[in-house]
Amino acid sequence: MSIDRSLKLKDALRRHRNVLSRGERIEILKKEERWEEGKVMGLPKVAHRKSSTGKKAAAKKEAAEGAQEGAAAPAAAPSAATGAASKK
Repeated sequence: MSIDRSLKLKDALRRHRNVLSRGERIEILKKEERWEEGKVMGLPKVAHRKSSTGKKAAAKKEAAEGAQEGAAAPAAAPSAATGAASKK
């Protein structure tokens, strides 16, 4: 019998978790300069959002890059055509 994939620990530390440990919360507070040394109880809440780049965002970025390259190519083409016309 195989182990259910939710019980495997291969990616356990890399996946998004909703609850942070106390140490992780303190690290985030120190980065944000909100940590008061010596404070034992009453840690402030820490926003922990899952950030990911979706397929839509990647597609929009590629489309924007393609549009910029496409705009640059036609601008270069008339100058080449003008150069060819002036040679005749």
